[in-house]
Amino acid sequence: MHISKSVVVGTGFIGPIHVEALRRCGVQVMGIIGSTPEKSLTAARDLGLPTRLTSLSQVLQDPDVDCVHLTTPNALHFSQAKAVIEAGKHVLCEKPLAVSSDQSAQLVQLASQANVAAGVAYNIRFYPLCQEAAARVQDGSLGNVIHVQGSYVQDWLLYPEDYNWRVSAKEGGPLRAVADIGTHWLDLIQFITGKKVSKVLADLHTVYPIRQRPIGGAETFSGSNAPRETEPVDVNTDDCGSVLLKFEDGTPGNLWVSQTTAGRKNCLRFEVAGSDQALCFNSETPNELWIGHRNQANQALLRDPALLSSQAANKSSYPGGHNEGFPDAFKQLFRAFYQYIEAGDFSAPASFPSFADGHREVSLCEAILTSHQQQRWVDVNA
Repeated sequence: MHISKSVVVGTGFIGPIHVEALRRCGVQVMGIIGSTPEKSLTAARDLGLPTRLTSLSQVLQDPDVDCVHLTTPNALHFSQAKAVIEAGKHVLCEKPLAVSSDQSAQLVQLASQANVAAGVAYNIRFYPLCQEAAARVQDGSLGNVIHVQGSYVQDWLLYPEDYNWRVSAKEGGPLRAVADIGTHWLDLIQFITGKKVSKVLADLHTVYPIRQRPIGGAETFSGSNAPRETEPVDVNTDDCGSVLLKFEDGTPGNLWVSQTTAGRKNCLRFEVAGSDQALCFNSETPNELWIGHRNQANQALLRDPALLSSQAANKSSYPGGHNEGFPDAFKQLFRAFYQYIEAGDFSAPASFPSFADGHREVSLCEAILTSHQQQRWVDVNA
């Protein structure tokens, strides 16, 4: 069997997470690339990786590298993904795929023409109990889906002194909380229900129009409270907001997103209500799925491959009682991606979030932003 060789681009919060998950999948990691050769070397040494490759241009010219993972700021995704595809290499990009639907549509077309595997890192699909929820919707256990609701909330930008590149529209795009974490929820709920969102009505809010930016920058989820020299900067991206949803078949839904909710570290929650049952999941307790009933006691299904559907059991590596979480979701995503590469048929339906899925999420973001600005229902044009 061919052992894939990959490089991760981006040395911040998420880059090393990709490196760890790739190693767990048996993929050979040839290096990690930072914004400068010095950052590349430092990150590679810290992670015990080869130091031969120190720039993306070197990576693209290296015939030994099969795949490139992009974990860079959003504004770089389009140009970097385009360059990777044009170099004939497979690409897995962090979300959002691009900062405009024109860019993401181009990437979908380029990837199709180049006959390469192209995925987006919506890893939350790969929690075993999210796979179980999708299987239960598909097999009719819930009955007809009546409505869906949920949220994705964090607290890491609660204070005006909290700052990260994602706050800047120039680096992260015009939407922040919705694009950064809301799209995870939207991708997940469309995967679980098998329904596409067709219309949105959004109301977004910027809690702090001025934030204090640390001179020298700040890492995502750094957790550091050390005093730092700062400068005030204007902010017009969303800290929180609500979105009413209408799915293609008329099913209603709603989503609340916030990065300013004290005590919620990384809490994605969904509830899918069916005509026979309901399902509820919370990513901060990812080994439990609540199953609601009308005429019998409710149930709590603890993640155990022996009790799950084959779809979910295939995404669960450990026995019941041995918890799986955030790092394991990346491992399962990468397993699916590299098994697809190994199969070699890039016209086959993707077993992972594809560039087409990433394009739909960017289109959703544009509709949400337009809806907020115009205060009306807006069609999703994907």
